[in-house]
Amino acid sequence: MPVKRADTTPMPQREPSLSLQDSEEVNDGYCFAEAMLEAERCLRCQDPACIEGCPVRVPIFDFMHAVAAGDLPKAARLLRAANPLAALCGRVCPQEPQCEMKCHMSRQFGPMAIGHVERCVSEWEMRQAVNHEVKEPTRDEKIAIVGSGPAGLVCAGELARMGYRVTVYEALHAPGGALRYGIPESRLPNYMLDWDIGFLERLGVEFVNDMIIGKNMALEALFEDEGYSAVFIGTGAGLPKFMGIPGESLNGVLSADEFLTRINLMQAFEFPEGETPLKVGKHVAVIGSGNTAVDAARSALCLGAKKVMVVHRCNENEMTARVEEYERANEEGVEFHWRTHPIEALGEEGWVAGLKCVKMEPGEPDESGRGRPVPVEGSEFVLPVDNVVLSIGTRPNPLLATATPGLKTHPRGGLLVNKQKVGSTVHRVYAGGDAVTGAATVILAAGAGKRAAEAIDADLAAAREKAAS
Repeated sequence: MPVKRADTTPMPQREPSLSLQDSEEVNDGYCFAEAMLEAERCLRCQDPACIEGCPVRVPIFDFMHAVAAGDLPKAARLLRAANPLAALCGRVCPQEPQCEMKCHMSRQFGPMAIGHVERCVSEWEMRQAVNHEVKEPTRDEKIAIVGSGPAGLVCAGELARMGYRVTVYEALHAPGGALRYGIPESRLPNYMLDWDIGFLERLGVEFVNDMIIGKNMALEALFEDEGYSAVFIGTGAGLPKFMGIPGESLNGVLSADEFLTRINLMQAFEFPEGETPLKVGKHVAVIGSGNTAVDAARSALCLGAKKVMVVHRCNENEMTARVEEYERANEEGVEFHWRTHPIEALGEEGWVAGLKCVKMEPGEPDESGRGRPVPVEGSEFVLPVDNVVLSIGTRPNPLLATATPGLKTHPRGGLLVNKQKVGSTVHRVYAGGDAVTGAATVILAAGAGKRAAEAIDADLAAAREKAAS
């Protein structure tokens, strides 16, 4: 076996002084030579454990071999066949705890930069000539997809490839769900999302925007009036959680979902040229420690904030954001206040002016052996702020379940599904992604959409066979 390089090929990045001036991507991406160099590190394992770590089962072994051999057309076909959202997942999928963690190279050396190579191949694919001919369905059945986030888009793409006529219903004025409104363009440019959606449209998928199923149209009407044979619910988890502390209703206090939606979907950064206002002061506190919190913090800097602080009650090792996003935020000047717990938002003339906090320390270990944070007596202090952004999680919106008889939810608010984790409590209604699990990752939602498509196809095939007998 030839000698393999131990170190992961670094990702070229823009300087922080430049990335703070606009909403352009931070990562420049691999060139073809860098992608080949990284792909050549692959060990060609007989048991490619990396595939086990991929929720959509990308054939990483064959994909890397194709890139190393310089066969980009084959690599693109392999990637796109496994994942209709290939261009997106190479950017925002958290490969570190999934496929890259399973990589045998990671036992002693740097893991394969699988996502970076996927991104390079997807960008190459985008530059190729596109056949704009729309694929015609080969099946009689029609399928409705409720929600155009990652679960819905992947389910739609897989079903369209199987020959079904698929329509996606989206509540907002543009498809993409959390991919469009929840992730800044510095991480996921809208043109990449639009390209993947265009790919689905060429497969024959139709999109209907500004349609709230459960309000503008009942779920039952999709069967009774529109003639759909099955429905997949991928409405995500867009209902933000709040802390319930005094002062949360002050002006200037908002959820990360609203903050990022105004920026990403409604172009608030162009105000007053744009129609959506967003007041960002000089001092901004973001409560949370996940990717959304880091996205909100970096977005606040780009919108002119002079000081942005991420506040969280746990320590740095318990942060849930991707390491590369955390490191980049540090480079750009975001301050991180660990073991700090907000207890009140203080106001002046109806606007937030301060965030009262208390320092935390580890308490007695619980059943898991982990010490839950407890307040340090007498450690209260106030952070002067003009804005407070809460990023402490989201949960599924109950609107559709409340409006649909028989559609049950579990205690955490997600839709109740069967042992296969895709069939809901209503016949021929399937569900997956954050609408079931609560807030998770893009790729886990995509994997759920793929499993749901397989289940829908199997059930409809069984129904066809029964009808024919």
